[in-house]
Amino acid sequence: MMSVSEYASDVGLTLEEVLNQCHKLNISVESGDDQLSEDDIIMLDNELANGEMEDYNDSYEEELEEIIDEVSPKKKKAVKSEEKNGDFKAKRKEMYKHREKLKSNIITSDEDVILYTEGMTVADLAASLKTNPTEIIKKIMSLGMMVTINASLDFETAEIITSEYNKTLKNEKSQDEVNFEELEIIDSDEELEERPPVVTIMGHVDHGKTTLLDTIRKTNVASGEAGGITQAIGAYQIDYKGKKITFIDTPGHAAFTEMRARGASITDIVIIIVAADDGVMPQTKEAIDHAKAAGVPIIVAVNKIDKPAANIEKVLTEMAANGIQPETWGGDVMFVNISALTGEGLDELLERIILLSEISELKANPHRYASGTVIESKLDKNSGTIVNILIQNGTLRLGDAIVVGTVSGKIRTLKNDRGENLVEAGPSMPVSITGLSEIPSAGDKFMAFESEKKAKKVADQRKEIAKERKKHPKNAVSLDELFSRVKEGEKEINIILKADVKGSEEAVKNSLQKLDVEGIKINVIRSGIGSISESDISLADASNAIIIGFNVRPDHKISEIAKDKGVDIRLYDIIYKVVEEMEDALKGRLEPTYEEKVLGTAEVRKLFKFSKVGTIAGSYVTSGVIKRSAKARVIRDGIIVNDSLISTLAREKDQVKEVKQGLECGITIENFNDIKEKDIIEAYELIEIVK
Repeated sequence: MMSVSEYASDVGLTLEEVLNQCHKLNISVESGDDQLSEDDIIMLDNELANGEMEDYNDSYEEELEEIIDEVSPKKKKAVKSEEKNGDFKAKRKEMYKHREKLKSNIITSDEDVILYTEGMTVADLAASLKTNPTEIIKKIMSLGMMVTINASLDFETAEIITSEYNKTLKNEKSQDEVNFEELEIIDSDEELEERPPVVTIMGHVDHGKTTLLDTIRKTNVASGEAGGITQAIGAYQIDYKGKKITFIDTPGHAAFTEMRARGASITDIVIIIVAADDGVMPQTKEAIDHAKAAGVPIIVAVNKIDKPAANIEKVLTEMAANGIQPETWGGDVMFVNISALTGEGLDELLERIILLSEISELKANPHRYASGTVIESKLDKNSGTIVNILIQNGTLRLGDAIVVGTVSGKIRTLKNDRGENLVEAGPSMPVSITGLSEIPSAGDKFMAFESEKKAKKVADQRKEIAKERKKHPKNAVSLDELFSRVKEGEKEINIILKADVKGSEEAVKNSLQKLDVEGIKINVIRSGIGSISESDISLADASNAIIIGFNVRPDHKISEIAKDKGVDIRLYDIIYKVVEEMEDALKGRLEPTYEEKVLGTAEVRKLFKFSKVGTIAGSYVTSGVIKRSAKARVIRDGIIVNDSLISTLAREKDQVKEVKQGLECGITIENFNDIKEKDIIEAYELIEIVK
């Protein structure tokens, strides 16, 4: 803490200038005697270091180091006192030094990189490589191709030629700073440095995830930090035997998958925790699906081994049955026996994490402007928008201009997971920042830029793109576009399969996996019995998968979620139809001619049985309209039990053509009397698609 007057003296400005700046930054002070908090000082330093005070000019930037060297006795005293209280105030001096310019993430003049442009000719490539076009033509001819100086080159050919000159070819499209999620950042081996692994723990509820995280945190916080994290930011970093490890604490599998769906592949390693006394549970299977779909290394932590009912062999057997083969059984997945409560086995678990990260050779370039992902964000009445982020590449500094999602701002405060103020933070570090005017979403990507002007321009362009995307929502992937994806070089198609019974599930799954069309692999990333769920939609969205339902039916809410996310759901009741349509889609012969339109749904409330008529379902129309003679399905617990026609439709003893939402009616289904209370009757029609 210091007074406004002391601060003005420190930085060589008048009291009036500092008070004006405080008011501009909404710092509540009225006189020179009022005290400035540490956060207030950071914001003022930040403004000063970036040359943005009202009466501040560019020439002052060059004199900053001299100003700092001429500190007052009070400042020297403050620096001495902070040797006891931490080194933050001493680090303040760094804010006044002229910033070391970080390398931009956009390629401008890298001699070892050639940018490929659409329609690039032999002459263009020769000019970029600073060589004679004749040389290029000779090299292309050696590949068995005849070209002229003005012939256009495809990317693959240009890449082969470029590599012969020991240079890297990059697509110009990959240098779009506005869509920085897709930006291909180019780093030389000399610039890359080892970074800590980022770990996510997943598993069934009550299997010990929270206890494990707490125990790891309390056991491995640095000296003098007993009591652990003071500020929950959804992630934290520990130091284990000189190596740092970052843990991301996601609230559940849905959040993990949602972040993946938004392009945020932030996890390097997934730990699946399984209770030794409980074994594999439904959410354990979900965790396996999500972790495998993410394509990252998995470690299985078998927890609660200290309990009398612990059965480790049972866990191994059940995990193997779900496609997770233990190393001890000849598989490739590490299993570690632990007790999150007592701490037993935790050292081995952390050592396995370090080992896996070393095998993966995790590296990043700290000499760039930072980029990464939002973990979570909130609005604080005192600090404004607080955003918790994970830096994935580069270095983020106090005062950096930043774009998060569609919002731009400047880093006002930068804190670690223990609430300590930082001047800068590097790769794999979770930090909390302020300085944004709006709240971004978890999973949004961020990138720092050279100037606020640049960041604002990029954010404005991203807002326009976001508006357009809302008008034209993207499709994750649909059966109709499989052929075009295959033509573009796609070699694997992801499928999520849900069926009514185990026998159907296995039969459809085996039929799909045996399908062989031009070397394309059908990858069933999840299969199971029961109705299509919101979790299935999330996984399909994150993994660009198509959902196939066999004798099952999603309810209205699930259908709407799938539509919003652009997830294609295909429903079948005959196995050969599944295989036939998939094969036709891959070969470009798929010709969908009809689209299904749901007319309405009704819930069966009461049954009336008559010998001549059969079973009449006393029903309540919950949505849309039910029409006589319309096609209709009877759905029980998400499973289709019958698909035929509405035979009769009555209202108050009168036969009617249709019954609208909110009304009661009597329904009979053609050739089907095994109807039950709480069944859902879904009326639909098929409409021809005009192409």
